[in-house]
Amino acid sequence: MNTEKNVQTVKDFFTAIGRGDREGLLALVAEDIEWIIPGEDWPLAGTRHGHAGVADLLKTQSETMDTSLTEPREFVAQGDRVLVVGFARGKIKATNKPFEDHWIFAITVRDGRLTSIREYIDTQALARASQTDASGLA
Repeated sequence: MNTEKNVQTVKDFFTAIGRGDREGLLALVAEDIEWIIPGEDWPLAGTRHGHAGVADLLKTQSETMDTSLTEPREFVAQGDRVLVVGFARGKIKATNKPFEDHWIFAITVRDGRLTSIREYIDTQALARASQTDASGLA
């Protein structure tokens, strides 16, 4: 598949995210996808595999965050790799604190499907929004 088509596949993926279209999103990812969010002590951190792993990630995300904006701003592609630079805004449900997250997704596309995602997020911004004060209150 050519680079232009790979970028369009990734754009379609983000469109599905923006619409909350779980089925549309899963249709764009390979059965054996690997989605990595580096970090620890964060509900979204870790490595997930396959459609079940993606579904688990989406469920965990919806249980822990309200994201009001997910905006991919730049697509940089070479061969089967597409880097997406973007921005998200929302709040952490447990604390009701807002966050602004500048992120990068490194995505591999093969045969029209996403096979690998490595997501780099602003862990400091999300950790601040997740913190409670000494009394346990947000």
